[in-house]
Amino acid sequence: MAQPARNPEPEAPVTDPETLERAYRLHQAKRRARIERERERRRARFRFWVVLLLLVALMVTFAVLAWHQVQHLFGI
Repeated sequence: MAQPARNPEPEAPVTDPETLERAYRLHQAKRRARIERERERRRARFRFWVVLLLLVALMVTFAVLAWHQVQHLFGI
């Protein structure tokens, strides 16, 4: 039968102020980067839908203009 794994002794918490400050700044930078990525993703989605809407509007405009030209040329 297998022996249960031994739990290593828990490490003492880091009390060095420099290490704590460095870890805090690292997490702060990660949080800022994550927030900035979310903002950029939101902006990209917005730009995508605006461009798509403009392209659809342009396509409809050209279709209407072409239809009017066809009606004028062929007397429909």
